[in-house]
Amino acid sequence: MECLFCKIVDGEIPSKKVYEDDLIFAFCDINPMAPVHILIIPKVHTASSMDEITPENSKYVARIFEKIPVIAKDAGLTGGYRVIANCGPDADQTVQHLHFHLLGGKKLSVQLG
Repeated sequence: MECLFCKIVDGEIPSKKVYEDDLIFAFCDINPMAPVHILIIPKVHTASSMDEITPENSKYVARIFEKIPVIAKDAGLTGGYRVIANCGPDADQTVQHLHFHLLGGKKLSVQLG
């Protein structure tokens, strides 16, 4: 499989890791949309997008959301943050590996697209 995020988890592509455990991996986005922009992904390619979350793979999503507050605090996001998941081409999902964007570090706009 030629998945960019799988290659990052495997160490084939370098990244700035901010968190890792047995199920998930978090790293800084190379094209940040905010002062803090962290991507949080399952370490295994269990789903290409949110459309493929099932009872069998939902443990990865649960772990991600359990750890988001820890990752946000470690990143200094004391004033709040935003979590986004793009799903499909109309949402501009560019990597087909389930992932969540953690954004913060400034007052974020409420304006969408």
